[in-house]
Amino acid sequence: MSRKLEPLDLIRILVGVVFLTEGLLKFLRPEELGAGRFSRIGLPMPGMLAPFVGAVEILGGLALLLNLVPGYAALTLLGVIATALLTTKVPILLGRPLGPFTLMKVPFYGFFGFLHESRADLSMLAGTLALLWRNGLRVKHY
Repeated sequence: MSRKLEPLDLIRILVGVVFLTEGLLKFLRPEELGAGRFSRIGLPMPGMLAPFVGAVEILGGLALLLNLVPGYAALTLLGVIATALLTTKVPILLGRPLGPFTLMKVPFYGFFGFLHESRADLSMLAGTLALLWRNGLRVKHY
């Protein structure tokens, strides 16, 4: 029995594709997007943390694409994107490093610099929150 595709399913698919590809890129381009980037940001143990986060993104993205435990996948990916915002975008908002997290070089800093640089992250945050709100933390029974 197939069910009708609903508008929030498009968000689920988009969020799944983005997290899946970003997770794969952490393995395919480790210097730019994996351990090298984690090291430049100031995250601890980048050689272990980047592959772990990449694997979480791949598994979470696949779970969303396959619509398997989407609430749990969204909650896990919400943690990933919230951490990304805190470690890479909040310093842009502040215009200075935040603890161990470095300030990336961007065209401008402050509120509008934050909004500009974090537009994709904020969209993913909204998507994961919408999916969590819709699905809650339940397992589908077939």
